[in-house]
Amino acid sequence: MLEGARDRLQERVEAVPYWFHSIDLGDGIVTPGHKPAAVLAQEFDALGLPDLHGKSVLDIGGWDGYFAFEAERRGAVRVGVVDHLMWSVDRSLWTASEEEKDAYRREHHEAGTPPPQHELTEFWHPDTMPGKLGFDIARAALSSGVEDFAVDFMDCDLEAIGQWDVVLYLGVLYHMTDPLGALRRVAAVTRELAVVETEAVVFPGLEHEPLWRFFPEDELSGDITNWWAPNRRGLHSALTTAGFRSVRSLKDPTGEELEHALPHFRAVAQATK
Repeated sequence: MLEGARDRLQERVEAVPYWFHSIDLGDGIVTPGHKPAAVLAQEFDALGLPDLHGKSVLDIGGWDGYFAFEAERRGAVRVGVVDHLMWSVDRSLWTASEEEKDAYRREHHEAGTPPPQHELTEFWHPDTMPGKLGFDIARAALSSGVEDFAVDFMDCDLEAIGQWDVVLYLGVLYHMTDPLGALRRVAAVTRELAVVETEAVVFPGLEHEPLWRFFPEDELSGDITNWWAPNRRGLHSALTTAGFRSVRSLKDPTGEELEHALPHFRAVAQATK
């Protein structure tokens, strides 16, 4: 990359208010993501994906696009990203300090009202998609052929999305008010394999029951968009009910996580059609 072009790219990267993914754009430029590159690489490997050469891959809720770009790099012949929520939100929403976020939550709790959903704030701009800027910069810098579907997956025309060999549904399920409906739509666009990564919970003594915990406000991580967390059996049961033939867990709670009164962990499950 010519020096002038590198400088312009660096300026564009730095002008983005907030990056969630750390993406290596080449020539020493890495986006300053909330998630470090090493962590993202570990998370990708933990998905247990098959050889992607010749496969099509769809990343639902892909935000900056790390997992899509990595699938492309690993040989997928067609890759797409579906996003709407994160692409519609002004990224300056994420730049507030933890102290500012805590004060904002306290203000609403003391007033007896939960913080508003993103679409009810001044940060919501689905007409201009300001949150898509990082993805667009990274795709151009990588000369990537990853397709973008800037639609709400829960009410879009699934025929327009089509079916994909491998579908990634990472960090999205617990944001859905209708998680079973969401998984049915995931199943509809999956030809072979879907990988679901989600916040999950353990109900000690009730591991054999398919259970979900509901978060009516911002009890989960202070995020008003978090609604549901299943236990392992609950996630498996929902996936089979949604239309998958078999499900296997790739990540269960660690001993340290199980020591908490109501243990939470990040579950990863592969669902096969």
